Amino acid sequence: MLNYDVIIIGASAAGATAALTARKHYPQKSILLLRDAQNIPIPCGIPYIFGTVNDSMKNLIPVDNMMSANNVAVLVDKAMKINREFKIVMTKSNQSLHYEKLVIATGSQPIIPLISGIHLKNVFSIVKNTVYLNSIQEQLEKANDVAIMGCGFIGAEMAEECKKHNPNLNVSVVETQDHCLKLVYDNEFCDLAEKALTEQGINVILNTKVEAILGKEKVEAIRLSNNKELKADMVILGIGCKANTNLAIESGLSLGVSKGISVNRYMQTTDRNIFACGDCAEKVSFFDCKPSMLKLASIATMEARIAGANLFNTKRVNNGVVGCFSTVLNKKAFASAGLTEEQANSKGYQVVVGIAESVNRHPSMMPGGDLLKVKLVFEAGSEEILGGQAYGASSAGELINAISAFVSKKMTAEEIATFQAGTHPALTASPIAYQLVNAAENAVIKMLNR
Repeated sequence: MLNYDVIIIGASAAGATAALTARKHYPQKSILLLRDAQNIPIPCGIPYIFGTVNDSMKNLIPVDNMMSANNVAVLVDKAMKINREFKIVMTKSNQSLHYEKLVIATGSQPIIPLISGIHLKNVFSIVKNTVYLNSIQEQLEKANDVAIMGCGFIGAEMAEECKKHNPNLNVSVVETQDHCLKLVYDNEFCDLAEKALTEQGINVILNTKVEAILGKEKVEAIRLSNNKELKADMVILGIGCKANTNLAIESGLSLGVSKGISVNRYMQTTDRNIFACGDCAEKVSFFDCKPSMLKLASIATMEARIAGANLFNTKRVNNGVVGCFSTVLNKKAFASAGLTEEQANSKGYQVVVGIAESVNRHPSMMPGGDLLKVKLVFEAGSEEILGGQAYGASSAGELINAISAFVSKKMTAEEIATFQAGTHPALTASPIAYQLVNAAENAVIKMLNR
């Protein structure tokens, strides 16, 4: 039997980060990272292996190098069972591994809808496995008509990358909501996302459900809820994921309301020697402490830093998930943090919105100049920021991180309107026209005039 102070199961965003964090906080402890695959894809980079990167082996987390540099042992094997009484992890190769503290970071698995034809050949989900992803890429080389179910981030990015891979490919995206990216953007930003897709020749079908996948041995078409049939020789599922909790359930650990592994604010499960983080763990909203279905790498690594630091001494707490998103469609950035205006209204908040738009350089003819629009959502009573969205220039991808920080610290419109922002002609908008400050200022004026 091999003995370790800490064993971490899973080596994606959460597992790798938990291992590195544990090493920083507990330099004398022995740590093992247990993973069930030789190659671990970068989760958010998966859509881009089909177009921009064009190779699944160029989208890997360098687990071995990172762990070796930080004195963390690595074992490629599959955890099959956890004996909580004796603190032993049993693996597929019949190894017994003893732990003092255990971290479960088994991630998530794609949701597979229960519809007719789902098991036909050439129907693919987005699985974090390089061999499987290679099979998608091989079929993409032969395909003429690709249908993508779901137009969240994965669906929208997959559609664009498939088109980028082969401009002559017929690509359709079918979404049950009335807008693409509806769960993270207000309608005016969703409209821009749909325009970005259609301008590339992608067929966007909204307010429609895929009722069945048609074909004999392999997919030939899909039947829609409007009774129309859409030709397809390849179907890609992008309708979300669910927590991978099989190991936790078999070990007798409790699940939460949304079927993730139940954890407290310190990321401890119902067994105080076992922690869980990432997509497999239950989440609660920062805003109302109710269960949250958000599953993001940024959330996974945040939770992992809490779990890794708390293994032997409580140091950090999880205050709930804010949710911070970004993507690029047709060379335009789309970013969101916290609650949208629509979400805030649905939760019962009285909101005030501030919007500002300007070129992200000064003067505007400076190289790299592009419009950047910022929308901030505030609670009217407290004047605290609830969320924000940004569109346009690539700098939105970093600006949204600042907005997420503002939300987590409950900054007010007045504080944001008067905070000191660093600006430079080649990097940002003018300090006079700085979008973040002006959006907050516009909200302040609305509040004064209420």
